[in-house]
Amino acid sequence: MSDETSGSGTAGEPPSGAPGYRVWALPGLPEVRPGDDLAKLIAGAVDGSGVGAGQGLADGDVLLVTSKIVSKAEGRVVEAVDREAAIDAETVRVVARRGPLRIVENRQGLVMAAAGVDASNTPAGTVLLLPEDPDASARTIRDGLRDALGVEVGVLVTDTFGRPWRTGLTDVAIGAAGVRVLDDLRGGTDAHGNALGATVVATADELAAAGDLVKGKAAGLPVAVVRGLSRVVGTDGGAEEGTRGMVRGARDDMFRLGTSEAVREAVTQRRTVRAFTDEPVDPGAVRRAVAAAVTAPAPHHTTPWRFVLLETAESRTRLLDAMRDAWIADLERDGKSAESIAKRVRRGDVLRKAPYLVVPCLVMDGSHTYGDARRDGAEREMFVVATGAGVQNFLVALAGERLGSAWVSSTMFCREVVRDVLALPENWDPMGAVAVGHAAEEPKARAERDAGAFIEVR
Repeated sequence: MSDETSGSGTAGEPPSGAPGYRVWALPGLPEVRPGDDLAKLIAGAVDGSGVGAGQGLADGDVLLVTSKIVSKAEGRVVEAVDREAAIDAETVRVVARRGPLRIVENRQGLVMAAAGVDASNTPAGTVLLLPEDPDASARTIRDGLRDALGVEVGVLVTDTFGRPWRTGLTDVAIGAAGVRVLDDLRGGTDAHGNALGATVVATADELAAAGDLVKGKAAGLPVAVVRGLSRVVGTDGGAEEGTRGMVRGARDDMFRLGTSEAVREAVTQRRTVRAFTDEPVDPGAVRRAVAAAVTAPAPHHTTPWRFVLLETAESRTRLLDAMRDAWIADLERDGKSAESIAKRVRRGDVLRKAPYLVVPCLVMDGSHTYGDARRDGAEREMFVVATGAGVQNFLVALAGERLGSAWVSSTMFCREVVRDVLALPENWDPMGAVAVGHAAEEPKARAERDAGAFIEVR
């Protein structure tokens, strides 16, 4: 592999007037050891190189520095008989797991294989951890080169990533200084005048990948230089913010979890939400949750679930008013005071505050009649359990759609009223109601439960 290439696709300078850049690997770097000053090592290699684009660095160049030598210089070499233990220590969250392979979020906020823990190019019995703060590492190298050579360059710290849905590895930027890492083209137009509404180019990653073409994975060339793209170098337009803005936040990350992890996360993160925003609920999301609900197990190959969707304010108000009147009548018959009744009604307002309601119902179509109370009672219990499984599926699926929910049992205490208001068949038994919406606040931490306390082994 040549240690120099041109962005125009040919050796040498690009044609006159044509856009282009040059990228070359920097030879002459010694083996990096803990405590080494990388900027001085790079400056020394630059002064003696005379490679490709000429001696020295120029203002506007971009240096691409492999994270491995940054980690070595910063003493991020640790003894680790068990690499898996080192991965555990660097892992914040497991995203996906298949056999021994783990995709995790590490301490730097990066989602990658094995938390970036590397057992190659390091003595046996040790592993390399990623720099603690790659952006700070890039700033240190940049400042050191300015002091040593008097040049204003951009610096990227790079590491190797795999990518979802694509085979093969590529280098990406995990730290940056003096480089505008993203090129936001939103608000502009293309060559045909079409508005660009979602185009944000990952410039730093493109530079990192270009550098990897000349550094190679095993050539012993850990630093590359890009010349001809000075427009991405500077101190404005976000160039000093580093790579933080390149990490997609949890709220916008549609692929935050692996398959089995997504199921566990949705189950454990499903919470009862009692305060909702005014943001409308997407009816399509509710229908997708219903599609998940009806995959629950049921007796005799039946389908005992029905979901009544109250999508208009008028339908919700009409039902809740009728239910409130029925509840007040029950409380009055129980001899409750007016003050006590008012307090209880206020506590039950969670359904009224939700922008969307769902009434799950049980139907016994396909059930067996045995003619004795014991078996007939067990038959109904089977159908009730199946309906509960459907409701749980529904709640978990709503959580997967980033919707909050609260299951409230109140419709079970006035089934005739609910059937009458919603014009439901007589054999539909309302099994509570589910308030659906966007949570107005983050739920409080759930009290830890020891699963072992709920297990008996025989």
